[in-house]
Amino acid sequence: MLKVYTDAATNTQRSGGGILLISDKQKQLSLPLPEDNNHQAELAVIIHALRYLIDHRLNEQSVLLYSDSKTAIKILDQGQTKNKQFLPYLSEFNELAPHFPLLVLQWIPETKNKGADNLARQGLRKKL
Repeated sequence: MLKVYTDAATNTQRSGGGILLISDKQKQLSLPLPEDNNHQAELAVIIHALRYLIDHRLNEQSVLLYSDSKTAIKILDQGQTKNKQFLPYLSEFNELAPHFPLLVLQWIPETKNKGADNLARQGLRKKL
């Protein structure tokens, strides 16, 4: 089983994403994001994480994906949103999710997501 922690950091015009992968070993990823809205950045970093897992053939195992964004988890879990800005992320998630035998999305409080938060802040600094 693979645990994936994601987070986004956004200031007035920039965003960064953090992805922490934990299995037998740990992998840390930080990346700048083009999104300037925090909810969109949170969704984008989840999509980046899933793409990374597929690209590196890590999607053949059960994945627990954690985020401290209630909005992102709710949208992806329920498979619907009224906000048109979030529809492209939901659509892409729906294309990626079937590539996993088991993909569980879980909201966690910010205090339990410090590793991904630090990586997201590094990604934000890369954008600067």
